[in-house]
Amino acid sequence: MSVPLLYESHCHTPLCKHAIGEPEEYAEMAELRGLKGIIFTCHCPLPGGFAASVRMAPGEFDAYVAMVARAREAFAGRVDVRLGLESDYYPGVEPWLEELHARVPLHHVLGSVHYQMSDYRALYYRGDLAAYQEIYYEHLALSAESGLFDTLAHPDLIKNEAPHQWDFGKVRPVVVRALDRIAATGVAMELNTSGLFKAYPEMNPSPSQLALMRERGIPVVLGADAHTPLRVADGYANGLRTLQAAGYTEVSYFLDRKRQDVPIAEALESLRRVA
Repeated sequence: MSVPLLYESHCHTPLCKHAIGEPEEYAEMAELRGLKGIIFTCHCPLPGGFAASVRMAPGEFDAYVAMVARAREAFAGRVDVRLGLESDYYPGVEPWLEELHARVPLHHVLGSVHYQMSDYRALYYRGDLAAYQEIYYEHLALSAESGLFDTLAHPDLIKNEAPHQWDFGKVRPVVVRALDRIAATGVAMELNTSGLFKAYPEMNPSPSQLALMRERGIPVVLGADAHTPLRVADGYANGLRTLQAAGYTEVSYFLDRKRQDVPIAEALESLRRVA
């Protein structure tokens, strides 16, 4: 039997108001899929009620910590359950996040730019699609430069804004400028398998962006963005092969906010199929 090697590095809890299933159910699926562990990264609370309908409230953060601790205890010796966070980035939120991230020890902090949130759109969308795409990548670069995050989540999510008008060739210069800045920080970027279920049905990021990331030596963390237990590590084998096609030989995860690297060939061998 293969030795478990990988973690689910991006998954949620019902506290975000759009995920179902208790952490123990997610951990059970991680075990079935042959994972070494699972890191919960639920949507962080934000100040001033920003996007409150799709995240835990500030007063629920302690309940989130306790929820993950409960699952960690229940699966001790079976699955390594860890506490992380998915924190939204937009200019001005840095002091809030710095204080939030310092409240408890976190193992993996994802930085996300959720262009589709109404509160974010109200600040930055002015009816110009190209300008909105550029703002998205500018904020990705700024999030890396903030030093607040280990990994940038689903880092071409903006292609779902107007999927029939997405043209990577046109936006490529913007992407290149952002990736140059991100590479200079050492921050990792995610390959998010849930992109296959979005309006633009392709992992986030695309093979084209992955190739640019590989050229710059940007490490990649694999995540399924599970909002249900069945989605834990879903598409991992496909994701690992996609990384290989882009020229990657290793995939990463974070523990204690320190990057761990695993050879992709060994990672593929470690996975189990679940009907």
